[in-house]
Amino acid sequence: MLTGLTGRRTINRRVSFANMIASQGRLAPLLLLVATLAVLAWSGIGPRDRVTWVLETFPVMLAVPLLVATHRRFPLTTLTYVLIFVHAVILCVGGHYTYAEVPAFNWLRDEFHLSRNHFDRVGHFAQGFVPAVIAREILLRTSPLRRGKWLFFLVVCVCGTVSAFYELIEWWAAVLSGDNATAFLATQGDQWDTQKDMGLALIGAILAQLLLSRWHDGQMRMLDGATTTT
Repeated sequence: MLTGLTGRRTINRRVSFANMIASQGRLAPLLLLVATLAVLAWSGIGPRDRVTWVLETFPVMLAVPLLVATHRRFPLTTLTYVLIFVHAVILCVGGHYTYAEVPAFNWLRDEFHLSRNHFDRVGHFAQGFVPAVIAREILLRTSPLRRGKWLFFLVVCVCGTVSAFYELIEWWAAVLSGDNATAFLATQGDQWDTQKDMGLALIGAILAQLLLSRWHDGQMRMLDGATTTT
């Protein structure tokens, strides 16, 4: 009798914990959505260059409705949503000021006698770091791939492709708009800017997997448990 009661209490606790995780999982994306829209709205108020703002923030404008539309049938982990929000903030800040003129990084450049405003480097590092977690989650949850070397390698390949495609977009923008694309390209006179940008994205993809894989796996297990009980 006592064993049965203890067993029921344990099950009830597990169900309650799963329900708590599920409720937090529903609240966090909503808060992040509101925060993202607020940052996007701020970035659109008097940007330094309107064309650059549209080009830089277009991924945010595309991702927000897509994530909202797929949230019910394919919710992502809170970690992934937070990283997407951070990346959206980087894009919005870069769109508002242009990547070569972000004030805080201008101060860092002048204070430490750096060769350029390095906010662009942060953006391209994030372009590998954040998509790595997104790609990892999608591959693990929708394909036969298992955790291991092949998953690690394929995630890096996905991020490298995303980065290379973005550099092609920059090239097309430069061809179509000529001098108007200078702020969007943000090369700041560096002839190896494209290669460095892609290299940073690859480093970001590798580091994201090395640093966040265990945490990410734990969040996916909790998400699966919460989805099963609701």
